[in-house]
Amino acid sequence: MESKFDFSESSESRSQAEVKQSDWRARLRFLKQLLHIARDTDYAATLAAVRQDIPFRGATAWVLICSIFIACIGLNTDATAVVIGAMLIAPLMGPVLGTGVALAINDLDMLKSATQNFIVMVLLSVGTATVFFLFFPLQQESSELLARTQPDIRDVFIAFFGGAALAIARTKKGTIASVIFGVAIATALMPPLCTIGYGIAEGNPSYTLGALYLFFINATFIAFASFLVVKLLRFPMTDYADSKQRRRVVRLVSFAAVLVMIPAGITFTKALSENSFRQSAQSFLSEQVAPLPFGSHLSQTAEVYYNKDESKIVLNSLGLVRLDTVTVLQLRQSIDQYDKLSNTKLMILPSSQ
Repeated sequence: MESKFDFSESSESRSQAEVKQSDWRARLRFLKQLLHIARDTDYAATLAAVRQDIPFRGATAWVLICSIFIACIGLNTDATAVVIGAMLIAPLMGPVLGTGVALAINDLDMLKSATQNFIVMVLLSVGTATVFFLFFPLQQESSELLARTQPDIRDVFIAFFGGAALAIARTKKGTIASVIFGVAIATALMPPLCTIGYGIAEGNPSYTLGALYLFFINATFIAFASFLVVKLLRFPMTDYADSKQRRRVVRLVSFAAVLVMIPAGITFTKALSENSFRQSAQSFLSEQVAPLPFGSHLSQTAEVYYNKDESKIVLNSLGLVRLDTVTVLQLRQSIDQYDKLSNTKLMILPSSQ
């Protein structure tokens, strides 16, 4: 009787284990089906559509010119909605996506066509924007324009994942138009080109180089992401492909991507450091300065300057209050209590000494 009971108990344990294993298999099958990227891939139609979108001729060139003018007006008036509208109608993705696809399948003819049209696209866009800003200069620098002059690592991520989404949508039967429009807005190829034109028209090399670098980041990582997606989906290689040349191209693309990420990463690190510094400075102002007589006025009008070597916090009383020497000394001692303010100089205007 006892052995019989033991046998039935072990059978029940095995049954429960089999049920759990079956559940896990079902979940894995569901997850695999959910994330199966190759489903509904239309290889021939995708390549045909990519080739068709590459050339800039006739109507496409005029649409690009019109969209550039619209984007420039949006930057001039600081109108975000206008800039977004220009991004939606601008035919900029064709040569960029074509470059990535051509590299992935080693189609040298497509690569040559995409490269030539990419250069035409850039020159036509920058030339149009330069002419616009020569005749209609900005009254003041808008936030929409300034946002395109200081790229960082976040722009790399936006361009890469936007390019991946674009490539995935492009390869499916019945292309997902909403994804294409969304990528056009998110990756923002148009505004940097307009900002380059503005920098040239105003003779401001920092704006020109900053916007050029942002455009280079966007274009490079859209192409790089599409390259990876096409490789992942195992698109057929062009018949005349040379294996040695293909490996050389892959290494070159990977090296270019890393090369672009290095300065972007440096900029991102700097942005993080500045953000941490400003948070500490705000804590210092609210905790140490605000409780003083007229401290609320001092903390609200304080000016904060970030520099890697020596940052500054400037308190300007505007003659309304004069801090005594003891209070100033206490403030300068307390500033060292904050992690990110160790090399920060506290300045009191007008001078209390």
